[in-house]
Amino acid sequence: MASPETLARMKAVVGPKGFIDDAADMAPYLVERRDLYKGRAAAVLRPASTAEVSALMKIAHEMGTPVVPQGGNTGLVGGQIPFETGDEIILSLTRMNRIAALDAENNTLTVEAGVTLKAAQEAAEAADRFFPLSLASEGSCQIGGNLATNAGGTAVLHYGNARDLVLGLEVVLADGRVWNGLRGLRKDNTGYDLKQIFMGSEGTLGIITGAVLKLFPRLRAETAFAAVPSPEAAVKLLRLAEAATGGLVTGFELMPRIGIEFVMRHVPGASDPLGNPSAWYVLIELQSGGDGDGLAEMLEAALTKGMEAGLVSDAAIARSDTQRAAFWHLRESMSDVQRLEGGSIKHDVSVPVSAVAALIERAVAAVTERLPGIRPVPFGHIGDGNIHLNLSQPVGMDKAAFLARWGEMNDIVHGIVRELGGSISAEHGVGRMKRDEIAATKPPVEMELMRALKRAFDPKGILNPGKVVRVE
Repeated sequence: MASPETLARMKAVVGPKGFIDDAADMAPYLVERRDLYKGRAAAVLRPASTAEVSALMKIAHEMGTPVVPQGGNTGLVGGQIPFETGDEIILSLTRMNRIAALDAENNTLTVEAGVTLKAAQEAAEAADRFFPLSLASEGSCQIGGNLATNAGGTAVLHYGNARDLVLGLEVVLADGRVWNGLRGLRKDNTGYDLKQIFMGSEGTLGIITGAVLKLFPRLRAETAFAAVPSPEAAVKLLRLAEAATGGLVTGFELMPRIGIEFVMRHVPGASDPLGNPSAWYVLIELQSGGDGDGLAEMLEAALTKGMEAGLVSDAAIARSDTQRAAFWHLRESMSDVQRLEGGSIKHDVSVPVSAVAALIERAVAAVTERLPGIRPVPFGHIGDGNIHLNLSQPVGMDKAAFLARWGEMNDIVHGIVRELGGSISAEHGVGRMKRDEIAATKPPVEMELMRALKRAFDPKGILNPGKVVRVE
């Protein structure tokens, strides 16, 4: 527990603007967005610079005070929420929200960890560049959290995960030392790639305070909304579209009819882009440079081939930015609207793309057999094998009774995922939710290597303790 003396020393570092201990003011930092995790904390610290983070961690290390780093608090596995004991402090990076530099010739953007993803995108756009990481929560999630959780999103198919979009990091270590690796080099073959250790570690090895992000040329986009008969047809259409467009497919999202109906029911103005209902849909996006001449025709030709092959029954190509945004709004609203249909048991899983159809077919059948009336909503990034296999409660069932079966449904879905050679966490991370499950399923040597990293980087166990990996 942080003593009054420790808290006073920390308050002196961040000043009154950076210190919160009032219960009402701390409340937004203590609960996860789905209300699955609600914690307590001795205080919330909001440093304004890397120097302040360093000073805080020196005090925490000296006094053995556990610290929970937090970005925009949009995580879905409890990694950013303290435990219920009240022993920990939250270190929020929200005030560290400066764009430090933009090098257009080097295609790099240097930011502090508290910069929102949307602000980073806009800074790139202002320089006629493109930062491709894109998430539904981009208006509130922060770069530090994106990198600490190795966020995925809708552009992974072409650009990769968050860890693929970073050239350099600045990290404050558990004892307060600062590693300044803010280098904009694309080739640096001088030993271990330390930045990759911290990305995806969820604040358990160090606190990311800054990053050098990769930028790309701004490209012209063409987007289509297409009806397909099945996930298997969707995968075949993906490969057809990649071949027909010379690899210009940058987004390929799968959506079930029930998900579209949820969005139309709860989102004002949302409508079906096509005339007749279909069991499944895909959102396809192509990007190319220049003025994009011929891109729409290329997309139309790919869809025509898909129709001839029986993979597409109907399709609409966006003819304006407004229509393109409407297509994406259908997809991006799909996660949030599920809470308006009652309890929702979430799964963020990945399998080889060739196994996506089998995953959906087997998992839907298995959970339906176990609980008749359950409403599966499998959707997501079929282009990289990441499916959000969410399960909405049966109509009329008690919400609490349904959510009490979370572990049971996890066992079913995750068992199938493992049989197909997949991962039980594709882009959301491990946090508290999946810590014990990965320990029970990963090879012992892999878990020991992870524990060895934790002991080496955080010997006192004060950085986000109890998350990702348990070290006895």
